[in-house]
Amino acid sequence: MKTSHKRSPGSAVAALALCFGTNVQAESWYPYTVEVWDPPFDMSSPRSSLDYVPLEKASQKWDLCISFPHMKDAYWLGVDFGVVDEARRLGVAATVVEAGGYTELNTQISQIEDCVSAGADAVIIGAISFDGLNNLVGEIRARDIPVIDVINGMSSTQLSAKSLVSFGEMGAKAGEYLASQHPAGGDTVKAAWFPGPAGAGWVEAGNAGFAGAIEGSAVDLVDTKYGDTGKEVQAKLVEDTLETHPDLDYVVGTAVTAEAAVPILRSRGLTDQVRVISYYYTPGVDRGIARSQILAAPTDSTVIQGRIAVDQAVRILEGMDYVKHAGPALYVVTQENHGEFDPSSTLAPDGFRPVFIVE
Repeated sequence: MKTSHKRSPGSAVAALALCFGTNVQAESWYPYTVEVWDPPFDMSSPRSSLDYVPLEKASQKWDLCISFPHMKDAYWLGVDFGVVDEARRLGVAATVVEAGGYTELNTQISQIEDCVSAGADAVIIGAISFDGLNNLVGEIRARDIPVIDVINGMSSTQLSAKSLVSFGEMGAKAGEYLASQHPAGGDTVKAAWFPGPAGAGWVEAGNAGFAGAIEGSAVDLVDTKYGDTGKEVQAKLVEDTLETHPDLDYVVGTAVTAEAAVPILRSRGLTDQVRVISYYYTPGVDRGIARSQILAAPTDSTVIQGRIAVDQAVRILEGMDYVKHAGPALYVVTQENHGEFDPSSTLAPDGFRPVFIVE
């Protein structure tokens, strides 16, 4: 892997080229420009740019345990595709489990414990809770089993590696886009914000990033509503908010929020009044942007995060050099640049169904 000591305009252009024009299939997804945090595990650490190149093949058929909060929406389907396709490319086995939602911390812990008891060589966790799995991580590491933190973030200092971006920056990217449309001194607009399930690390970070980005702009944040990222939950939150704030101008929040909001606004005749922004990317958001129903969304290259987590696990198991904390650079996809965006770094292929076993 090729590194540089600081972020440069050239590396940003390279990353943009990868995100907007490279077909990221298993055979050719790399090199992929990522950011590396050093010291690792601290999102405020200095970052450098790196052209990430994974191993060509594993030396043996390692067994990976991969745990997700749920598979309710296409965001996690993208992560599933990334980890499954990379496990196949590297020639390792994988068992994927999903807990059923952000209220199911105990289920996630139990599933991971079962996975480890069954003989997993390494564990990759998309965590339900920022702090709630720390004891489990410590127990697994005490058995000398690597633990990789993917997507959501955990506060444990005993993790082996992280493959994730700053959801604070994801929230900030959405907020910056909104603030750029309504800078200070302009007419005030009213926005409601739907960051996701309270207590999840990515949600708290996204909330702080969004709030900070709109501070000082003409955006008036009139409501913040937390909730699980199931479509029914988010639809109910949107409907309640529209009843409370009939003069609302913006719905901003999770991809599920954005997807749920589109038909609700259409049915209420509010499509031209209330605009929609997501702070992460799914196929539904992609379609919404293409159809001018959603204004914009940052992409965190979800598929790539899954691939890197698998490569980190295998590198650790094989005693090879590895990057402890990496994540793809973030970019905002808008209605204006959508035609240039190749979603293969971010979305599972059309027709992909959840895969739970790689043998």
